[in-house]
Amino acid sequence: MQSKMVRTFMITLFLLAMQFHWSFTHGSGDTFRKAYIVYMGETPRSRTSAAATGEGEGEGLRSKTSAADLQHNVLSSVIQDASTAQQSKIHSYTKSFNAFAAKLLPDEVQKLRENENVVSVFPSRIRKLHTTRSWDILRMPQTLKRNHQIESNIIVGVLDSGIYMDAPSFNDNGLGPPPSKWKGRCQVAGNFTGCNNKVIGAVFYNNDPATRHPNPSPQDEEGHGSHTSSTIAGASIAGASLYGLAQGTARGGVPSARIAMYKVCWPKGCSDIDLLAAMDDAIDDGVDVLSISISGESNSFFDNSFAIGSFHAMKKGIFTACSAGNSGPDLYTVQNTAPWIMTVGASGLDRQFLTPVKVGNGIETTGLSINTFSPNKKMYPLTTAAIAANSTLSKDSTPWFCDEGSLDREKVNGKIVLCQGGARLSYIKSLGGIGAIVSLQKKRDTSFISAIPATYVDSIFGDKILAYVNSTKFPQAVIYKSKTAPNAAAPFLASFSSRGPAMLSRTLLKPDVVAPGVNILAAYTKLSSMTGTLGDDRFDVYTLMSGTSMSCPHVAGAVAYIKTFHPNWSPSAIKSALMTTASELRIKATVAELGYGAGQIDPVSALHPGLIYDMSKFDYIRFLCEEGYSGTTLRLFTEDNTDCASVPNIGGHDSLNYPSMYYQFQNPNTSINIVFHRTVTNVGLKNSIYKATVKAPRNLKVSVIPNVLAFSQLNEKKSFNVTIQGPPLLLQTNQITHLSASLEWSDTKHRVRSPIFITLAQQM
Repeated sequence: MQSKMVRTFMITLFLLAMQFHWSFTHGSGDTFRKAYIVYMGETPRSRTSAAATGEGEGEGLRSKTSAADLQHNVLSSVIQDASTAQQSKIHSYTKSFNAFAAKLLPDEVQKLRENENVVSVFPSRIRKLHTTRSWDILRMPQTLKRNHQIESNIIVGVLDSGIYMDAPSFNDNGLGPPPSKWKGRCQVAGNFTGCNNKVIGAVFYNNDPATRHPNPSPQDEEGHGSHTSSTIAGASIAGASLYGLAQGTARGGVPSARIAMYKVCWPKGCSDIDLLAAMDDAIDDGVDVLSISISGESNSFFDNSFAIGSFHAMKKGIFTACSAGNSGPDLYTVQNTAPWIMTVGASGLDRQFLTPVKVGNGIETTGLSINTFSPNKKMYPLTTAAIAANSTLSKDSTPWFCDEGSLDREKVNGKIVLCQGGARLSYIKSLGGIGAIVSLQKKRDTSFISAIPATYVDSIFGDKILAYVNSTKFPQAVIYKSKTAPNAAAPFLASFSSRGPAMLSRTLLKPDVVAPGVNILAAYTKLSSMTGTLGDDRFDVYTLMSGTSMSCPHVAGAVAYIKTFHPNWSPSAIKSALMTTASELRIKATVAELGYGAGQIDPVSALHPGLIYDMSKFDYIRFLCEEGYSGTTLRLFTEDNTDCASVPNIGGHDSLNYPSMYYQFQNPNTSINIVFHRTVTNVGLKNSIYKATVKAPRNLKVSVIPNVLAFSQLNEKKSFNVTIQGPPLLLQTNQITHLSASLEWSDTKHRVRSPIFITLAQQM
């Protein structure tokens, strides 16, 4: 009996101790530990700088150790218990910048933010992916002149969902071994068997418990990463198509370049912890270009994994392209807006996919969708969502959206359903529905692959179908396989593409440019069906996707192409070349520049831009000072003993030598009086004279001083000021809130165009 009491007492003590340990480690009540990233700026001494000073590999390894020691000391200063501190740490970043990820309590977060060695502390967000002929549209045909030898030394790092090596786009025929500069690795794990001379690196990052996968590997189980990678550097594969649609040669912008895949995205999303780890490695591995098609909203440049990683990449000469987001056409939705990132919106191609539909009384039309199914019968039974409505549906709900729980299985089974405003096709399929006709009030510009035969039609035709169904006892319809048709509106701004203004700065016009992002044919994975829905038995190595996720790799491919001709150009020089040679879109709305920035890229013209707006890290430091960043955090971020007082003021509204000019008013009664200071570098003809041409509305006075720039040598720099004057925006005709203009420098052989955009800030 006494022995039993002792055992009970000991168990109670053990449970109390465990409870105390849990409370101390995880917090209690609402204060559970959460994943944060503690960013501390530059690595105390980088391996590359050690090599440059002749201090050797040992010094570089010591720098990593000192960074780890500093991180440990900082973490231990807020978590006194050594065991708890060790358990709370998730990941350490020491190669390209100094940071660590850890599970922290609110009071620990606050203490770390007050630490002089810390730039920022921010929660690890779970982000989402921004989900053939496109290179021809960008004037890059298969016959394009290339430097194949240099191109094969270009390495593009892709942060995405992995890569499917069995896709033909990733064969390495004709390619030699990886470039000698490559320091990355190929991580063989799970069902991923290895890399080749096309895909020279593939690693996965799965550190965040919120996105933990039971069997992680670099294998692409979603298809997104394979699609973006092949768009950049996929091999040329003739006869590619999706069930006969979009038939042609699938190829990347730089077919001889190498791909390094950094898998950071999983079914539950893409964690900041993993994104930063991938960028930390990629910068150190030797990539030339980074392509990131992932959402990137934040509250500041210092608590954004994309802005932090890409800043350190920029300092090493690595170009970063990011997708703008898929939240258009709403304003203030653009993401990834740091000035050292190229932010890419989506434009449409000159082809579209139309799906014919015919009903029993003979009327027919075409709608938008990507339907790979061919009908086996002349006609099928047809019903409407109203007729097939679930009897349990409340009076306040409508069945017309064909959403989960709104329809009756017995009334849907074996029939095509007419829906209005939208439809959950996978739900209709689960009820035994064999097709859907979706009537829309608003015209669409993007087609999507359907899980069942489906088409999206204009509401005028939808009303005719509804009238037909209500007029006959046995209504019928048939949906045919989609066909490819020309689209005369191209290039157009995709409706889904996110728009500016940028939330983090009033001085940046974002997105910077647009590139094809609608119905792009590229590589896919056979580990996922075409739609990923249950019962979809279509598997292929190619698919059609839309999104700024698709436009971003087009820019990354264009950048890689330009680097083969100009290997010594800085990231900002290449960015300038792409922006100043971009073409305006055919259909121009009132706030067009907030959607497409400088316009659609023209990579071939960008090889010879004439003049460039170049920038260094010191220009970005000046920008950060003007944006209100200063003190210790700025010095840690930039690795310089620089304070804002020591940064020379170049004058002008934005203090940044950006290729576009943008100003956002807060007060509608403020008169327009803005000055932009710019410096251009001659990369065209040695002896050249450029004259300025301004296009502006009548109520806006734009002066360029001087308006003629004479160059006598290459790489010569010339500065000028652009002064813009006018009455308050709301006092102008029709109380407009936006004004658009442009400046173009020309020597008769080169056109160097900069958009100018002035807007009134909206009350959010």
